[in-house]
Amino acid sequence: MAMAATNDVQLNVDLVCEGGGVKGIGLAGAYSVLDERGYKPQNVAGTSAGAITAALIAAGYSSSELKDVIFNLDFRRFEDPDWEDRIPLIGKGLSVLIEEGIYKGDDFLAWMRELLAAKGVRTFADLKTDFTDPKYSSRLQVIASDTTGRQLLVLPRDAGQLGIDPDELEVAHAVRMSMSIPIFFEPVRVHNGQTNKEHLIVDGGMLSNFPVWLFDCEDEEVPDWPTFGMLLVEPDPKVPIGERIPPPEHAPHGVRGLVDLISSMVHTMMEAHDRLYLEQASYARTIPIPTLGVHTTEFDIPRDRAQALYDSGRQAAEKFLETWDFEAYVEAFRKGKTHPRRDAITAAFQKAEAVSH
Repeated sequence: MAMAATNDVQLNVDLVCEGGGVKGIGLAGAYSVLDERGYKPQNVAGTSAGAITAALIAAGYSSSELKDVIFNLDFRRFEDPDWEDRIPLIGKGLSVLIEEGIYKGDDFLAWMRELLAAKGVRTFADLKTDFTDPKYSSRLQVIASDTTGRQLLVLPRDAGQLGIDPDELEVAHAVRMSMSIPIFFEPVRVHNGQTNKEHLIVDGGMLSNFPVWLFDCEDEEVPDWPTFGMLLVEPDPKVPIGERIPPPEHAPHGVRGLVDLISSMVHTMMEAHDRLYLEQASYARTIPIPTLGVHTTEFDIPRDRAQALYDSGRQAAEKFLETWDFEAYVEAFRKGKTHPRRDAITAAFQKAEAVSH
């Protein structure tokens, strides 16, 4: 892997952050331990909420600054209704039918732009490295799902498929694409001026919620440093994914309850995509962060519950580092072995499309 190194290569690391909405608070906790131990992120990637964390890390936010951002944030500000949402009784249903999502996501986009601007970051040109290989030419990679093109997008390197120059793609806009939770947020529409085609972009987790494979070499080359994946899981990773859906007796009632239920079901299906791959890799480079029962769209999470989730991330990272051995990992998983996860996702998507027709 030909990339720029820090003075101490042994502390270089690539980071991949899983999506999970509000549960992403745990990602910040895990990163705080890596930061304290001196690990230096070289490439950072993420999906959905993981893309938010990844973007802030890539922009230069320290772990303490990231914590301040999270704990001073009222997640409910992202529930920005459109005009039809204000119609009594049927508003949210109309919003889903007309706009294909309940909340616009404009407040989120403005918030993300403001945070990135504070670090001098607007487009992916501001995050360029010295290397020409698209896999490593940007400090940040964001996963999104193009439902029109029926393909996984890794931004900025795939921006050309949307008719956008990778360097000119706005970072906040790419993150907004990645976190477009189906039903909950309106999808992002991108008009490709070159093909005159409109692309409908939704949450990257639809195709890969945990792209830990993203920075892997595609040949037998041994990496110069590891990729750490930060995964949001139940306290016992063996708990069936279906049990992540909140039980009816604890879920909100009415329209909001229905929205939360559907959102949880969608995220359950999205998370299932990458679980088999993780089992095959034996979680060797993954920091599994217990989510303590917090749900993806729990935007009214109280501070003490947020603190517990943040601490859960810290404890998970500390436990992981106690036994981490890069040389042992390379010997077991990297020498002569590749994991072409993106190819597998594309093949599965094409197979499903063929069956549907």
